[in-house]
Amino acid sequence: MGAVKKKQVQPGIARWRFVLVAALLCLLALVLVSHLARLQVVPAAERGYRFLQDQGRARTIRTEEIAAYRGSIVDRNGELLAVSTPVHSLWANPKLLRESNSEQISQLAKALEIKAGKLAARLEKYRNKEFMYLRRHLTPEQAERVLSLDLAGVYSKKEYRRFYPAGEVVAQLLGFTNIDDRGQEGIELAYDSWLSGEPGAQQVVKDLKGRTVQELAIQREAQPGQELRLSIDMRLQYLAYRELKRAVAENGAASGFMVILDTHSGDVLAMANQPSFNPNNRKGVKAAAMRNRALIDQFEPGSTVKPLTVLAALESGRYKPSTQIDTSPGYIRVPGKTLVDPVNYGKLDLTSIITKSSQVGITKIALDLEPNTLRELFYRLGLGEAVGSGFPGETPGILPSRSRWHPIERANFAFGYGLTVNGVQLAQAYSVLANGGLKRPVSLILSGDQPDTETQRVVEGPLVKDVTAMLETVIGKRGTGRQAAVEGYRVAGKTGTVHKVGSGGYADNRYRSVFAGFIPADKPRLAAVVVIDDPSHAKYYGGEVAAPVFGAVMSGAMRLLQVPPDLKESAERQLAAQLSERGSKS
Repeated sequence: MGAVKKKQVQPGIARWRFVLVAALLCLLALVLVSHLARLQVVPAAERGYRFLQDQGRARTIRTEEIAAYRGSIVDRNGELLAVSTPVHSLWANPKLLRESNSEQISQLAKALEIKAGKLAARLEKYRNKEFMYLRRHLTPEQAERVLSLDLAGVYSKKEYRRFYPAGEVVAQLLGFTNIDDRGQEGIELAYDSWLSGEPGAQQVVKDLKGRTVQELAIQREAQPGQELRLSIDMRLQYLAYRELKRAVAENGAASGFMVILDTHSGDVLAMANQPSFNPNNRKGVKAAAMRNRALIDQFEPGSTVKPLTVLAALESGRYKPSTQIDTSPGYIRVPGKTLVDPVNYGKLDLTSIITKSSQVGITKIALDLEPNTLRELFYRLGLGEAVGSGFPGETPGILPSRSRWHPIERANFAFGYGLTVNGVQLAQAYSVLANGGLKRPVSLILSGDQPDTETQRVVEGPLVKDVTAMLETVIGKRGTGRQAAVEGYRVAGKTGTVHKVGSGGYADNRYRSVFAGFIPADKPRLAAVVVIDDPSHAKYYGGEVAAPVFGAVMSGAMRLLQVPPDLKESAERQLAAQLSERGSKS
């Protein structure tokens, strides 16, 4: 038998080693669980889950501004004059966009409709910035064409752009806003704080390319601006603008304006200017076209203040409408100048002096009154002080005050030289006549039904009635304002033809044509002033150039406002026309 082999015994693992390894593995698991708990569960742990969440939010959550809607501007009847419409503006992070290749930059430039070299130059200029506008105020379709390129660092934001439905018709009064929708001129500037809203804020989640993937919460609601209702009646505004534009073109004038006031409330119903501009596209617009001449420009009113001089004479108690003034021999010598009438009118009463606009007659009256009498009356009527419209750049005019008045200064003052007014001031003065001596504040904002506490009596009613009767003769067949007549209505007004100041004094061949008046004369509803500056064609008298604008506009205005005609007046005019026609045939 062979030798018997012994059984080989494998050495076992010591129990303590097994326990140690198992304990270490469990401890490691506990450490991992503890660490995860610190990161995701325990809020107070240093650099715990709240820390990590805050870090994550800091990298993905952004606070964006919510653009505020600018308040609309409407006329007295609610017609929109200015409204903000939503648009898209594209911007870029130059640091990210510069990482795009040249082909992508060229595609972006093409979509933006700019030259690739210009875009590259701008990116280089803003290379250290994180914000740069690409294009502002695009339509959604235009913006989407750019965003569809899906370039890193190109984003869109919602903004508002101002739109003016009436265009050039009321441009100077409204003014305009800049690209950031802030008022820059006119009513837009004067009431910017009222029209501007308060932007809001919201939290959004953005991806690595800066695109918004989720809107989380609104932190602050955007507060829209408030609506502004003007006193303007766009029906009258369109009418005034059309006739004014026609008159400026037909007479080859440099500019012109027309103001219409509601005599009952003092509201400005129309304020038209020429030349004008399109506020929706101001490219190449000249500064002169942006001027609201009715409030900003000041001018010498000329013969339109002669009725005010006569009013001062009546107020002194030394004159009556029937008082005779001898204007012979047709001129009067005042130290420093000789003042001349077109012909020798002889003896004229006060009414005829206004009808014929006698320079000699007015001068004799002025020299007979106390030196400061005229100035004091002019001031009471509103000349020499701002009307308080709140319009930016409104001029108060110049109403000189002197301790000693030279005779020529007193004479010039009486027929509208040596003082300056703006168009609204002159319209307000005639509105006082229309209101029987009551002066009401002028407003560009609809006054509504609020009680008027600022109306004041500045002249006695019977005296104003006498002057109104005189002004009606100016519109008659022997007056200088015949072309301001309106069929079926009594009109009161006065023409003015003012020499303009040149480099060497008053120019002999440059004029400003003026007409001021109100209608109906017996129950006034509207007062208006028309000024045509520097007509270059054959006609230049106020009765030939400015008066026809008044007549045409007021004829339409009476129909629009449904003011009933004076049937007696209409019948008398028809009879006079028939008699004139028969006389011409015979």
